[in-house]
Amino acid sequence: MKIKILSFCGSSRKGSLNQQLLNIAEAGAIAAGAEVTRLRLSDLRLPLYEGDMEAEYGLPEEAQTFKTMIAEHHAILIGTPEHNGGYTALLKNSIDWASRPTAGDPSGLAPFQGKPAALVSASPGAMGGLRSQIALQVTLNKIGVMVIPRSFALGAAHKAFDALGILVDSNAEKMVRDVGAALVGVTASLVQKSLAA
Repeated sequence: MKIKILSFCGSSRKGSLNQQLLNIAEAGAIAAGAEVTRLRLSDLRLPLYEGDMEAEYGLPEEAQTFKTMIAEHHAILIGTPEHNGGYTALLKNSIDWASRPTAGDPSGLAPFQGKPAALVSASPGAMGGLRSQIALQVTLNKIGVMVIPRSFALGAAHKAFDALGILVDSNAEKMVRDVGAALVGVTASLVQKSLAA
């Protein structure tokens, strides 16, 4: 069975350093045999989550689309920029909408339960967006996602890529690819156990 990974970034900025880093992790996952679907969260055009809006109009169609995409993939690969020590509003809002209850999913969390995820981040700062990874991991764990230990945080990211979007440091390039490959390995193991159960 081919492992299917949904990949998305918490930045919608053109030329995003986090998207460039995520591209490399995606390449590692593909090289390890996975099928990767890339999603631009900004294309979902979700309104800011608000309970009264949900009560009156229900789940937006694009939120259901995102929820379905998560359910249809074996694992998640996320690029998480750091804004003021946390992860982005775009990423938080998307997760908030996708975790809301529906008629077929009263808890709202069924697509997330036990789903493996891997995180990468990039920042001009020395910590490479590590704090955004920590904050995001708290949220993901709360909704049932299993974040794998293998991750990568790229510091001084504004100086780290060449004109083709390749990391100048070949060791760092390999480490980022290894994040994608590790996610495939963990996911394949979980899928095999599930099929054998």
